[in-house]
Amino acid sequence: MSEHPDRPEDRDRPEDRDRPEDRDQPEDRDQPDKEQSHDDRGSHDQPSTGGTSGPQDPLAQLFAQLGLNPAWGAAGAQQMDLNALMQQFSQLFGQLPGAPQPPSGGIGFQAPTAGRASQSDDWAWLKNMVRQMSASLGPDPSPTEAQRRLLGESVRLAEMWLDEAVEFPAVQATPAVWSRADWIEQTFGSWRPLAEPVIKALAASLGQTPEEGSDAQDPMAMLSSMLAPMMENLARQMYGAQFAQALAELSTSVVSSSDVGLQLAAPRVALLADNIQKHFGELDLPETDVWLYLSLREAARQRLFAHAAWLGPQLQALVEHYARETRIDLRALQDSIDVENVGGLDPARLQEMSEQLQGKLFDPEPTPEQAEVLDRLQTLLALVEGWVDHVVTQAAGRWMPTAPALAEAVRRRRGAAGASDDVLRTLVGLQLKPRRVRDAENLWAAVLDKRGAADRDALWAHPDLLPVAADLDDPLGFADPQARPQAEADEWDKGLEQLLREEGRTED
Repeated sequence: MSEHPDRPEDRDRPEDRDRPEDRDQPEDRDQPDKEQSHDDRGSHDQPSTGGTSGPQDPLAQLFAQLGLNPAWGAAGAQQMDLNALMQQFSQLFGQLPGAPQPPSGGIGFQAPTAGRASQSDDWAWLKNMVRQMSASLGPDPSPTEAQRRLLGESVRLAEMWLDEAVEFPAVQATPAVWSRADWIEQTFGSWRPLAEPVIKALAASLGQTPEEGSDAQDPMAMLSSMLAPMMENLARQMYGAQFAQALAELSTSVVSSSDVGLQLAAPRVALLADNIQKHFGELDLPETDVWLYLSLREAARQRLFAHAAWLGPQLQALVEHYARETRIDLRALQDSIDVENVGGLDPARLQEMSEQLQGKLFDPEPTPEQAEVLDRLQTLLALVEGWVDHVVTQAAGRWMPTAPALAEAVRRRRGAAGASDDVLRTLVGLQLKPRRVRDAENLWAAVLDKRGAADRDALWAHPDLLPVAADLDDPLGFADPQARPQAEADEWDKGLEQLLREEGRTED
């Protein structure tokens, strides 16, 4: 290789331009016996002189690995259509287990452009992927008429009991028994606003072009510029695979419409029959009691969401706020996407890359703003779940001997790291564990004891009326504000008395 590849005398010598081996020979391309192999095209069709055009050129190596043979202009610049490269990745992703073919025009999550699918088509394709992955995790039988009757009877009895325990009226929508596919259809639209901020962050991180003023002929600048759209889509596709896998696994775990604590669907009591059998079938309890208890919990939560109309949107807004502040861990992303070996990608390797990225896509430390949002979100979720635990205990305590055993089963299930925690961590890096549900339950019990059910439920009228995190540490003080000043005065008097005794100024 020449030490001075840019010298004019090396580029302009007539004898170099006139060499037969450097001229295109169409007649050779038409002769079958002179067709070159895949490897030969990758090594011999590139220019053989100059520091950026020989076999060691990273661009030439990359496209040779991919089986592509771009044409080269006089200045050594590559001339090719990246759609072929994009299509290769699209085909590879379409071969992943459980992945349907993407919409025509490219790999999803791009802004709509002429001649390609719209964003709504991309999300419809992703929802289809979630459904296929969920179906691959086991049988998903359609609800039976017997299960619908069981739910109807359970909800009627649950609503009667709740009428005596809470001030909020029942929702009027007809109860429903769902399969996993039904849950995906009914809730998928609520997950999209959580994923889109992360998609935008990926686009901002990997869709960058070379800085202004950089050498346009520099091979690495050319590589960065030309691969930016492909790498952006590759990262998005890997995130899409994580998104689909997380929701598919969550669909096998939830037992009701709002089981994760968020209002993901229209107000309605809806239970997932097959998941109830999977997660509560091993309990030595009557099936009717299990369905009645879960109906009580879901009916209470739906009453709360319907009465406090601000609550569901507020929870969703907090999660979306956290997602908007998401920062991508570029090191983890770059470690997962190996540009040098991109030519060796196959479905197995793409699946491995997605698994390597699982849980590592986001910066390990949340921003200060995310930490503040997380604290508010955990407190609000704890108040919701604590209120549900409290009112269900009040409603079922007199009539249902198996209620304590079922309440303990729900607490154990909540304490275990499950799919509901994994999905938010996968989607937006949010590690949500409302450990203070028991404190919130004690607080609502104290408020009921001191003020009554009407004052307890009136606190949900506005977010400013609700307890804050510090109140969970002092439930009695929140329940009886008049006792707080006296308690503080007693503590002050005791401290003063102790100080005077130590100085020998008391009669004792």
